[in-house]
Amino acid sequence: QVQLMESGGGLVQPGGSLRLSCAASGSFASINAMGWYRQAPGRQRELVATISSGGSTNYAESMKGRCSISRDNTKNTVYLQMNSLKPEGTAIYHCKSVFLLRSGRFYEHWGQGTQVTVSS
Repeated sequence: QVQLMESGGGLVQPGGSLRLSCAASGSFASINAMGWYRQAPGRQRELVATISSGGSTNYAESMKGRCSISRDNTKNTVYLQMNSLKPEGTAIYHCKSVFLLRSGRFYEHWGQGTQVTVSS
């Protein structure tokens, strides 16, 4: 049993910034990869950024230079700092984590999502 609690979404003006947070809780041994994905109405879900347990990061081409993903393993939390936001960034942002359970099994879990709206 694991949970992901997302926060930080909301309404922001074009050019503004937001910091999303995703805190994991429950019963698990550790967390491997964590990431953020987004889905806009009528669009396919797409990767925004991921970060491995070792700290290696991967970004969507459209987000490079405008966002930064990080994690705090002591808090089991992953963050997504987004700057210079554009209207096309409006979407539901979902957090995903791959857990290593105490049984030794890997388990992928998604958060409920947080709405980000970029509009003036």
